[in-house]
Amino acid sequence: MNTQSQIRRPKRSVQHRQKQESETKEARAVARYVRLSPRKARCVVNAIRGKSVDEAFEILQMSPKKAARIVEKVLASAVANAENNAKLSRESLYVSHCVVDDGPRMKRIWIRGRGRADIIQRRMCHITVVVKSKD
Repeated sequence: MNTQSQIRRPKRSVQHRQKQESETKEARAVARYVRLSPRKARCVVNAIRGKSVDEAFEILQMSPKKAARIVEKVLASAVANAENNAKLSRESLYVSHCVVDDGPRMKRIWIRGRGRADIIQRRMCHITVVVKSKD
């Protein structure tokens, strides 16, 4: 009992700081409330997951989809954050984590025959891209 009472763990703030310092360097960028269906954005994001940054930019530039333009901007922002904030070199970066989450939905009315109406849901999404250093 005495040994357990003598061993004390550090405060949560100290643990949090130690955890951040021990983790590998990474940078992230998030685009929120993008007026794009999450299902359509996920097929673009799945194509770049795990690729190097240069290869991911090539894939996005060759893609004809609207989602590719938006994901390209988010990836460029994540790379800029890595270079400026985390002091990482662009050559060593790869896309470690990228997800598309559902956002809120705008509900619109679509007038139908015989006095009826249907609801159209305009979907939004949140796009998150995380880049890490290979080193």
